[in-house]
Amino acid sequence: MKLSQTTIITKIHLIVSVIIVIPAAFIYGFNVGEFLELNPNSIDEKNFSKAVMGLYLGFSILWILGILKLDYLKSALLSNTVFMLALAFGRILSSITDGLPSEVYILGTLGELILGCYGFWVLNSKYLKKS
Repeated sequence: MKLSQTTIITKIHLIVSVIIVIPAAFIYGFNVGEFLELNPNSIDEKNFSKAVMGLYLGFSILWILGILKLDYLKSALLSNTVFMLALAFGRILSSITDGLPSEVYILGTLGELILGCYGFWVLNSKYLKKS
């Protein structure tokens, strides 16, 4: 299977997102305290973590569909762009109002900004019009 330049340009950030977001989903859902300074104690906190896991997995499924099926590509691109930029916005807002988080979250914010801006660029590029 030969990948065209257009396919790589329009889908690479979806692939990167899936590779990062699926493991993050399971970390948030089951092992958050082992990787981050979060320790859910109440049932409500654990429920919240599992809900976040579900959101991450749900969006990842849409992105996988966009990678595999052209009919879902625009939906996958738009949802990925909104997802990444919204996470980055929330993290930036928290950094301003609450102080700087750990290095993991700072790197995450940078990654989300890059992936979100790249998705925005793809949505507005000549490459998507060729798909």
